[in-house]
Amino acid sequence: MADSTGLTLARRLGFRAGQVVMEIGYHDDVDQMLREDIENVTGQLMVDEEHRGWVDVVLLWHRQDDGDLADILADAIPPLADEGYVLILTPQPGREGHVARYAIVEALPATALAQDPTELGDWTVLRLAGPRTKY
Repeated sequence: MADSTGLTLARRLGFRAGQVVMEIGYHDDVDQMLREDIENVTGQLMVDEEHRGWVDVVLLWHRQDDGDLADILADAIPPLADEGYVLILTPQPGREGHVARYAIVEALPATALAQDPTELGDWTVLRLAGPRTKY
């Protein structure tokens, strides 16, 4: 669904045709419309964390009981291409599984740059980007 500027939500979040998107933390509570929009914009199905190879975006659905975010990010960041980024989606305050913003910030790698969060329905989206070194 496009907004008043004609951009779909996936495009406003930076998704482009041809990108490879790795999705982590999928459960039945995710925003299915966003997932479909991402796949429509990129022209590809999302891959999971078993994917071997570079990805352009990591879409990380994270809830309070999903484990240590720092550990999850440590596994999610290495497959990112040089211009890649991570989108962390957490439940809005008051929803089951809400993660406090300070808990997210504490889990961020020292080199990650975080943009201000965006509200997306029942989810808050935080975009991470920054310099990375490939091993």
